[in-house]
Amino acid sequence: MVHPLSEKWSDVLKPIEEEQKASAAVALLLNPVHEQITVLFVKRVNNPADPWSGQMALPGGKCELDDQNLKDTVTRETAEETGIDLEGCQFLGVLEAVTSAPRPDMKILPFVILCEREPAITLNEKELEGFVWISLADLIQNRGSIDFGFGEFPAYIVADTVIWGLTYRIMERFFRIIGFPAQR
Repeated sequence: MVHPLSEKWSDVLKPIEEEQKASAAVALLLNPVHEQITVLFVKRVNNPADPWSGQMALPGGKCELDDQNLKDTVTRETAEETGIDLEGCQFLGVLEAVTSAPRPDMKILPFVILCEREPAITLNEKELEGFVWISLADLIQNRGSIDFGFGEFPAYIVADTVIWGLTYRIMERFFRIIGFPAQR
């Protein structure tokens, strides 16, 4: 059965067939729960070699030689990090590839994926230390900014979870594309 969101948002997202040139992919994983749509965010472990160390992020990672395409990359990386098998989920489309200040050479392609049931999660503790599902409405209602001592940045601050930087930019792009109330 096709979920109503699949039909609604597939029309405004870029088709997966129009995959762009990128070297990494992330999963913007949606789950409709009790009339709320939630997104999965993962907390990366502290690692000095990781430019996103300790931050909230979307599951995903770099393309490897065995990956035929970026859909393979996001499927493999999501399974490696969270234990989630995306085969039972609907790939709705992709957003425009993004770059990040710490790695301007790396283009990251966000895949928008709908899982109609909340998947069981088994974290890879070498890469992640936690996860949280947050509703789209809670993100919108909890926009703010955070000062890290080297500048103030826009962020979603939901309870003790802070989402900023690349992940914030991806979510804001998603809100604009789907027409979710993204303006204050």
